[in-house]
Amino acid sequence: MSVFESTSFDHHEQVIFHEDSQTGLRAIIALHNTQLGPAMGGCRMYPYASSADALEDVLRLSRGMTYKSAVAGLPYGGGKAVIIADPRRDKTPALLRAMGRFVDSLGGRYITAEDSGMGVPDLKIMSETTPYVVGLDEGRCHGGDPSPATALGVFYGIQAALRYHYGSASVSGRKVAIQGAGAVGLHLLDLLIEAGAEVEIADLNLARLELAAAKGARIVDPKQILQAEVDVLVPCAMGGVINDKTVDTIQANIIAGSANNQLLRPEHGERLRERGILYAPDFVINAGGIIDIYHQQQGNTLAQRDQHLAGIADSLKVIFEGAEAEGISCERVAEDLARQRLNRQVFTQEQNLTSALR
Repeated sequence: MSVFESTSFDHHEQVIFHEDSQTGLRAIIALHNTQLGPAMGGCRMYPYASSADALEDVLRLSRGMTYKSAVAGLPYGGGKAVIIADPRRDKTPALLRAMGRFVDSLGGRYITAEDSGMGVPDLKIMSETTPYVVGLDEGRCHGGDPSPATALGVFYGIQAALRYHYGSASVSGRKVAIQGAGAVGLHLLDLLIEAGAEVEIADLNLARLELAAAKGARIVDPKQILQAEVDVLVPCAMGGVINDKTVDTIQANIIAGSANNQLLRPEHGERLRERGILYAPDFVINAGGIIDIYHQQQGNTLAQRDQHLAGIADSLKVIFEGAEAEGISCERVAEDLARQRLNRQVFTQEQNLTSALR
């Protein structure tokens, strides 16, 4: 299958495949749109079953990054990198340096950051061979890891969804199910428990589940978490969890999580609307990480960052209201909003350039 034949190809500017025989690196970088600035997006390491699966993932993720930055009002384009490898077995310093050289070969058109299967120590090794890596500055008040900011943004988004659906943003007493006890899931668990929510959580990693249980979560079977009878379902693992098999079995009234590409296809968002389930589009609610990276780069304070994060709730309110008024899915409204903001920001840039040339 060629890139152009993929259902996830969306006028991407560039898709680059790379192999380094000496280190075993096999990777793909996708640049979706760079109208607003360099393509920003994390580097994911995952043992994909096939290169076709990796291609589909990087195309969908890079497109989501374009929309994420546009809705969040950031001067970035959308891009993503995937390494086809098992992070528990295949990760070596040599492979990471080779990935850094791959990123560097694009001359700054793509800037990478942390994602699934990668951490700040890995990014530091990559930065030995390229300057186009962000989220490293652990000495600053933000820290290098963007997952706490992602979790805080999701928490604000959950509050916005609760306010819209129930008339109150209070999390206290609400039943919440988290799918995935990774970095974002565990940080979000802390926020929810502190706010008085009753939380159940599922993951395949027993060590993470032990941490979650110690924080006060109830452990449930990963096969049952999507069907939990809760107020809020919070997908924080891999994408495509809302699909033909699951969309009619979900019992939650709200879906609001950090996972990218939660809907396998757009029609699943429409089905959620038909069932009366309020869906917070992932590229809106999970923008906290890239917002944090932006404020790291600008040298801003945590207060400035948190004010920006609070805007996630404002964007979701616009989306929820628009979906109800137009009778369409929240996903469609969110994509329309992203395109409107993208076009408006490009128009403003062109105006500024015209004025400067006069």
